[in-house]
Amino acid sequence: MEAKNTELITEDKSLKKKIRLHIAGFLAVAFLTACGEDPELVQFRNSIEDFCTEISQIDTAINSIDASSESAVSDLLSCLDDLEDSFQGFAELDFPEEFDYLEEIAEQAGDYMSTAVSSYHDAYGGDSYDEYTAAYASENYSRAYKRVQIIITFLHGETPEDIDLQIENP
Repeated sequence: MEAKNTELITEDKSLKKKIRLHIAGFLAVAFLTACGEDPELVQFRNSIEDFCTEISQIDTAINSIDASSESAVSDLLSCLDDLEDSFQGFAELDFPEEFDYLEEIAEQAGDYMSTAVSSYHDAYGGDSYDEYTAAYASENYSRAYKRVQIIITFLHGETPEDIDLQIENP
């Protein structure tokens, strides 16, 4: 089970790196253009910044878990619960009118993360590790982060290259 914990903790690192880069770029643009803007847009940017900061902190906490410790599984599940809470808050954001088309993707990200966290609890919560449930959880986890990456890319004014979703961008 220790190897499976380590595998879970280290999964999706390249996706997280991409999200971190997008977050940094988004924050730079937000800080440089915040003067004289619509208060609703400024509040939205602050909410996105808070969300990105939260998931970065949770990611750091997950990566700092000692996979060989007795509390590794409970520590991981606790971090994932926090991550789910952050994603739910993100899904409930009221996107400004010019970004309304992204709200559904944010809701999908929240739904995928909820499914992932629930499945991780199922995979690790029983008497034995369930690798099939963990694989299902991992897929949903990846889908949630993929949607965040797509949203951040659109917020930068770019179009994602490998998008598999149907999005109506005005």
